[in-house]
Amino acid sequence: MAKSKVKWGVLGAASIAVRKVIPGMQQGEYCDVAAIASRDVAKARAASASLKIGKSYGSYEELLADPEIDAIYNPLPNHLHVPWSIKAMEAGKHVLCEKPIALSAAEARALVPVRDRARVKIGEAFMVRTHPQWLRTKELISKGQIGELRGIVGVFSYFNRDAKNVRNKPEWGGGGLMDIGCYPITMARFMYGAEPLRVTGVLERDPEFGTDRLASAILEFSGGQLVFTCSTQMVPYQRMQFLGTKGRIEIEIPFNAPPDRPTRIFIDDGRDVFGGGIRTETIPVCDQYTLQGDAFSLAIREGVVYRSGAAMAIRALMRARAAIASARLRARSCPRRCRPRRVHAHR
Repeated sequence: MAKSKVKWGVLGAASIAVRKVIPGMQQGEYCDVAAIASRDVAKARAASASLKIGKSYGSYEELLADPEIDAIYNPLPNHLHVPWSIKAMEAGKHVLCEKPIALSAAEARALVPVRDRARVKIGEAFMVRTHPQWLRTKELISKGQIGELRGIVGVFSYFNRDAKNVRNKPEWGGGGLMDIGCYPITMARFMYGAEPLRVTGVLERDPEFGTDRLASAILEFSGGQLVFTCSTQMVPYQRMQFLGTKGRIEIEIPFNAPPDRPTRIFIDDGRDVFGGGIRTETIPVCDQYTLQGDAFSLAIREGVVYRSGAAMAIRALMRARAAIASARLRARSCPRRCRPRRVHAHR
């Protein structure tokens, strides 16, 4: 018997929602994006018309009161994730919340009793965990393709100095570590299948915004390490490498995988430093937002655990906050003469 589609409502008309997530979910086998809400009713109606969504609301409360809606997608600014996810669960809706699900582990823990009382599901929207390129990389590592996994190296960056952008507002949970640094942290935990033992980090804050614009961290696991850099003010780039005792795997576009073209992973047997042992695996075209929406919808319909749930989010936030705390400690303990000079970025 075919499973009925989950009827979804969307809180707000955020850019990621209207450009990526909603179009992806609309292609899903188990998703029906039935309504969208905005505090600006004209904005809600415009998004509804352009995306062919049946209902539009001029307030979030109206959407949560709709008895036909089963689940809510929450792409609001970071500081609104917890309050509106709680309101949605209290209204009896399942919730898929954009990352980070909260601004701290303590905030994330507050979601758990509400979830349990309402008997609903809440998940964090780490769409990369559903993409076949990541699942294939995990499979190759598990089969010993590169020997024993010992090191993971990652970079994720973009350039954004728009003062009005939510990523540049510290009071809204902006900054690179919470926006994109969470990806290598989460996926390293996935690849090692364990939690890190120690975390250390350094970061540089924008002198105007107060957000971290450049951050690097080392996470020590029992089997190896993760080293990564993320930035909101560097050349747009992303890459993840997995280094083993016998080989290496590289994901070419690990996080913003395109929905309209194949992706590639490179498997290197390490025979030389010139790439003589590299072979390429091409992953067929897919939309990770379609896969994410269907995975959460199936978890609802089948009553199973969603892989990126609240418990995983709490652990990820603890690691990200540990990196920030480490950076602050280093800044306090480093004599003034050894600190890097602040350089004001040009507009």
